[in-house]
Amino acid sequence: MKKFLKQWVPSIAIGIILSLFIRSYVAEAMRVPTDSMVPTIKVDDRLLVEKMLWLTTLKHGDIVVFNPPVAGDEQKKYVKRLIGLPGDTIEIKEGALFRNGEKIDEPYLKETMNYTFGPVTVPADHYFFLGDNRNISYDAHLWATPFVAKDKLIGKVVADVNDLF
Repeated sequence: MKKFLKQWVPSIAIGIILSLFIRSYVAEAMRVPTDSMVPTIKVDDRLLVEKMLWLTTLKHGDIVVFNPPVAGDEQKKYVKRLIGLPGDTIEIKEGALFRNGEKIDEPYLKETMNYTFGPVTVPADHYFFLGDNRNISYDAHLWATPFVAKDKLIGKVVADVNDLF
């Protein structure tokens, strides 16, 4: 028994430590519980999220996981599309998204938006997110504070695992 413990306990301990490190700082698999990103991401899809944001440049259209600025939901993880970078002016009118005065083509949407919003300008070190299923998504256009601070970002979605199989 002693020989068994000497052989396996260090290997198991290293495995556990590595897995916790990778999950906390490198990448994590997550499940999507809502339909706010339909049709791009469906309910119960599994996503691979890269957490090394310091190595990544976020750009318009990226799908990002973050802790929202929503009272009572600060510890939840939301998955939304990045619409506004710091300094961008965002407006929704006539069923379309306008960024910095320019109408944006969004082929991933299945319905036009049935609301108006803005214009708002994204502050420094903050981002603006919307779901792809805009008319039902609980996202920035409904939040009291529509901007997500940079330190609340968790990671960028790099793959929908369901699409790989």
